[in-house]
Amino acid sequence: MIEIKDLKKIYGNRTVVDIPGLEIRAGETVGLVGNNGAGKTTFFRMLLDLIRPTSGVVRSKGEDVSQSSDWKNYTASYLDEGFLIDYLTPEEYFTFIGSLHGLSVAHVADYLRQYDEFFNGEILNRGKYIRDFSKGNQNKVGIAAALMQKPEILVLDEPFANLDPTTQIRLKNLLRELSRTRNMTTFISSHDLNHVTDICNRIILVEKGQVIKDIQTDENTLAELENYFSG
Repeated sequence: MIEIKDLKKIYGNRTVVDIPGLEIRAGETVGLVGNNGAGKTTFFRMLLDLIRPTSGVVRSKGEDVSQSSDWKNYTASYLDEGFLIDYLTPEEYFTFIGSLHGLSVAHVADYLRQYDEFFNGEILNRGKYIRDFSKGNQNKVGIAAALMQKPEILVLDEPFANLDPTTQIRLKNLLRELSRTRNMTTFISSHDLNHVTDICNRIILVEKGQVIKDIQTDENTLAELENYFSG
C-alpha cells in the first residue's frame, strides 16, 4: 500500500532520514519507535507531503505523493496542534471538518457520540476555544477529527503524549478496534513501548534516520525493545 524508495532528507550536512526501502501492506498497524531526533516526525511529514525529501520517493497505492493528491482522499493524520484551527471551538472545528467530507451538522453530532467516553466530558459544550484546552485535550480533538473521514491510512505522531492514563487506555482500545473492524493501515510513533507493542503488529525502530530493526510483534518484542534502549 505504501512504498518508500531511497528516501533521504538532509539539512545542511546532517542526514535526518535515510531509508533505502520500506513497504507497508494494507491493514498493518505499524509502530515507529526511536529516541528524540531519530527522524520519526520528519519521516511522517514526508509521508504526508508536508516537506519534500532531498531525494527518493514515497508512493501510496503506487502513486508518488508529491505528484498526486489522490492519496489525500483516503489518508488522515494528526501530528500536532498545528493541524487544528485553534480559534474555533471543538464543535465548530468538527463541523468544519465534517463539511469537507459531505457531513451535515446532524451527521457530525451522531459521529461524535461514539467518542463520549474518550472525551470524558472535557471537550464538547465547554464554551472554550481549542487554543485554551490542554495539550492532551487538543490531542483528543485532533484524533477524533482525523478519524471522521473513515480513512484507509491513519498517521498519528505521539498520540499518547499528554493524555492521562485512563484516556491512554481508551485510545489504545479504540485504535485496536478500528484496525480490526476497518482493516485500516495505521502508523503510530510513540515513546511508550508498552502501548505501541500492544497495538501494533509490526515495529520499526529508527535511529539517526535509519531503520535499525523491522520486526513482527510477538510476546518477546517489548523485552527486545527495552533491552535495545537500555543497552
